[in-house]
Amino acid sequence: MKIAIVADHNAVPMKARLAGWLRRHGHEVDDLGVHDDVVVDYPLLCEDLGARVVSGAAGLGIVLGGSGSGEQMACNKIRGIRAALCHDTFVAEIARGHNDANVLVMGAKVVAPDLAERILTTWLTTPFKGGRHQERVDQIMALDRGESLR
Repeated sequence: MKIAIVADHNAVPMKARLAGWLRRHGHEVDDLGVHDDVVVDYPLLCEDLGARVVSGAAGLGIVLGGSGSGEQMACNKIRGIRAALCHDTFVAEIARGHNDANVLVMGAKVVAPDLAERILTTWLTTPFKGGRHQERVDQIMALDRGESLR
């Protein structure tokens, strides 16, 4: 699968590690940067990655920041993106299995490198369960389109 990945200046080492992990596990990696510790504004990075996921140029996306909190907010402003901030494997499993998250967000200042690999593994290998969860995802996407659920 083609997976887009991006990091702000706080998460360059984590991005390099996870991109390598993805390649070793047979994924095509679309590395959107950054590649150094020069301070950048993450919303533009999130927009670039989100556009690739929504267009289908990438099957999934990974966004890495300091805490991941702002990145998750920025990603979820992009129509069609369901970004999940995951600091443990339980949330990663729920994000994919129940919410069909198409973007994984992690904070390099919060998640240790070994745990980041376990979170990524869980996120990539957990299938979406559908059923009652599909109904909820449909509701999320209706909100994304500006529709009322009332």
